[in-house]
Amino acid sequence: MEYQEAKEKFISTWGSLGSLWGINKAMAQIQALLFISTKPLSMEDIMEELKISRGNTSMNLRQLMDWGIVTKEIIPGERKEYFTTEKNVQELARIVAKERSRREIKPVVKILKDVSSIKDDGTEKTKELIKQTKALHELTDTMDTMINKVVNQQQNWLTKSLLKLFK
Repeated sequence: MEYQEAKEKFISTWGSLGSLWGINKAMAQIQALLFISTKPLSMEDIMEELKISRGNTSMNLRQLMDWGIVTKEIIPGERKEYFTTEKNVQELARIVAKERSRREIKPVVKILKDVSSIKDDGTEKTKELIKQTKALHELTDTMDTMINKVVNQQQNWLTKSLLKLFK
């Protein structure tokens, strides 16, 4: 397989996997392109490479910056904006996990807490709802706490965390 084919396959596959980590296909493809790029890319570079519109590129770059995965780079003497992404795979995974916790898990934990705290009217169905949602709240909250402990580790967080689990 030659470079161009491998590059296209990687970007396409990463784009398809984007939904697994909570982003859309175009966002994942932009991040993939930046990830394998040897230099920061302009919006025009990204549009041309991925064959996507200016609006789509702009919107997805903004979202990637909101996630903390993509940053703007200033290149002296250039008027265009350039973009780059986190290149350290472990740090990238840490950022994604932290952001998914903030966007997805924490709201669910809050809802489960609210639902499991309803007034017990003494009926069997209410007691079952409280019991099951309380158990789910405790499990989800514990998992979120574990994820946040792992995410807040500095370098080599994955390795350190896995070692702690097996000690």
